[in-house]
Amino acid sequence: MLTGKQKRYLRAAANRLRPIATLGKNGLSDQFVDGVAKALEVHELVKLSLLQTAEETPAAVGAFISRTLPGAQVVQTMGRTVLVYRRAGLEEHRKLSVEVAKLGK
Repeated sequence: MLTGKQKRYLRAAANRLRPIATLGKNGLSDQFVDGVAKALEVHELVKLSLLQTAEETPAAVGAFISRTLPGAQVVQTMGRTVLVYRRAGLEEHRKLSVEVAKLGK
């Protein structure tokens, strides 16, 4: 579980990010979840955007991603944007998680 300091740090880091995945009328497909999982493995912090045609709500998408991908946590839901964080499995991709771990102490 992320602390308030950790969430603030991640939200600040996400200000400059562009949405990596966009959810539309096709809904939460396996391809969408696989794409989010691959992006989280490389980037650790991913911004997801929901189009107006998407039937799901941002809260439902965040809950689904948290349940489906082990270790994934929703940092923020703002409007039609969901910010998701998960620690990378490979050492070479762990940049944010090192800073997040420092803030948790």
